[in-house]
Amino acid sequence: MGTLIGHVAPGFGFLFIGLWHLYNHIKLHALNPKSYISSPWFPTSKSKYFELFLIIAGSTASISMELFIGPSRHHPLDHDGTIPSYHLHNFEHSLISMTFLVYATFAIILDNIHTEIRKALTNLLASIAFAQQLFLLHLHSADHNGPEGQYHLLLQLLIIVSLLTTVMGISMPKSFLLGFVRSLSIFFQGLWLMLMGFMLWTPTLIPKGCFKEGHNLVRCNDHEALNRAKSLVNIQFSLFFVLVTIFGMSLYLVLIQFYGENGIIVTYFSLGIDDEEEYRVDDKSSDDVESQKRLMNKYPLH
Repeated sequence: MGTLIGHVAPGFGFLFIGLWHLYNHIKLHALNPKSYISSPWFPTSKSKYFELFLIIAGSTASISMELFIGPSRHHPLDHDGTIPSYHLHNFEHSLISMTFLVYATFAIILDNIHTEIRKALTNLLASIAFAQQLFLLHLHSADHNGPEGQYHLLLQLLIIVSLLTTVMGISMPKSFLLGFVRSLSIFFQGLWLMLMGFMLWTPTLIPKGCFKEGHNLVRCNDHEALNRAKSLVNIQFSLFFVLVTIFGMSLYLVLIQFYGENGIIVTYFSLGIDDEEEYRVDDKSSDDVESQKRLMNKYPLH
């Protein structure tokens, strides 16, 4: 994970899963606003477990890259069988991926045994994965003092949101806002990881007064340059926070037009009535033929 591709690849995975969840939560709530129940994962028309298979494949690839492909000797251990200090971060990253691998694997198993609490248990597994991610990033062996530390600090805020909304979703599965916010936070995680990869591993994007030291660390010349670099990271986060909010709300407004069949506002006009009348028509009122007739007689369309 300590490379550009090591941030962009998992970042794209989080971004894709977050967008997929966001789309499905909005669609599910728009079609069934009264009977909406949140889901920890969503099937596709081609393959029921495509999302979970994608997480398994991505996690397996990440573990292989961190422990066996990335290291110079293609081995994470030293000659005496101990973990060298420069490979500690490889084990930390691989353990994060391993926890998501466990989540996706057991999600498939739980879905096939049809227990009544399978969704709650799957949410619990997702909560454990986010908790592991937060724990290892917070106590990361990498340097926390430079710009990379500021990126990690703000990433932890997003993970906390994902964790809390997932835990709350266990007891409140009918809350659309929990699913909506969780999806946006996962999407934001992916976006932020991709930004980290480009900003920290592209020499021309390193903040003024800072420089690349060795393979992984970004150092700054003095305290002023460091504060400037951290402030730029905060500005980036704030800007992306606004953009993600706009994107989430815009996607909701677009999808609700396609799938929102219930709760439509119908406006009636009459030549003899100046004021505009609005009525919310739900499933029950639309089925009541007599009430519809009385409504039409009282406020004719011509």
